[in-house]
Amino acid sequence: MSFQPTNLAGLDLRAEIDRLRKERNAVILAHYYQKPELQDLADFVGDSLELSKKAADTDAEVIAFCGVKFMAETAKILSPNKIVVLPDMDAGCSLEDSCPPDAFKAFRAAHPDHIALTYINCSTEVKALSDVIVTSSSAETILAQIPRDQPIIFGPDRHLGGYLNRKFDREMLLWPGVCIVHEAFSETELLKLKAQHPEASIAAHPECPPHIIDHADYVGSTSGILQYARTTNTQTLIVATEPHIIHQMQLALPDKTFIGAPGADGNCNCNVCPYMALNTMEKLYIALRDLEPRIEIEEGLRLAAKKSLDAMLTMASGTIGKGDLGGR
Repeated sequence: MSFQPTNLAGLDLRAEIDRLRKERNAVILAHYYQKPELQDLADFVGDSLELSKKAADTDAEVIAFCGVKFMAETAKILSPNKIVVLPDMDAGCSLEDSCPPDAFKAFRAAHPDHIALTYINCSTEVKALSDVIVTSSSAETILAQIPRDQPIIFGPDRHLGGYLNRKFDREMLLWPGVCIVHEAFSETELLKLKAQHPEASIAAHPECPPHIIDHADYVGSTSGILQYARTTNTQTLIVATEPHIIHQMQLALPDKTFIGAPGADGNCNCNVCPYMALNTMEKLYIALRDLEPRIEIEEGLRLAAKKSLDAMLTMASGTIGKGDLGGR
């Protein structure tokens, strides 16, 4: 249930958030897709798993996660003894919504010889039903370690799974979910924009559909796109992901030009994530003040979900044997 702000007129929200951050011994996390004012006050800004790991390494007693629900749940899985609050509990994810746990469980049962390689954009329940979680940063490294003769279910993002299938010549069985943000980019409008800026490079998130990926000079996670912006010699970059990442690009590289890839209407407004936009300064203040809304996960479920996250962390940093994947 969404937590509704009360009348906060006259409050210096930034000062009050800073006060509560100290009083609560809290760490504030902001995903790259959050509004600039939330990014600017956060202790850490980044991709979802990176943020959860950083928070786990602090001595903070409270994690305030400015992101979406599955991200805050991941933070709770990795930091069970910390209080985790999400400014708006209605901040969900179209990928998570596309993959109900009961349906995913039945899908797994129908393909018992397959292991489940599952994108982190899913519920805790789906993580618990999975063998290995992947992020857009780690997916290629992990897939490269899985024997080619091992059948794989990949979900919930069919575009990321399809990109991996094409790049690695695999035939993973794909769950049919999509990200509504990355699905909204228009190939026609992107080509028009490229014609206006022929010197520009295009960087795309692998959640984009193939007709956008095919035009990209670089494909990678949000943190990967930020790193590409830092290292490329191109002075103008067209960015095909949620446009709030551009705030960090402009802070890091003020001499470069960044343009959000357009939607069907010729601008990037339709590509602002409506779920991320639910978090506000007012709601963050109330979450820190009241320590609500709070993420709670039953311990047995948390441990089952953590197993697939641990498998990812092991494989992302090394190798794992076929017999260790826990196919069911």
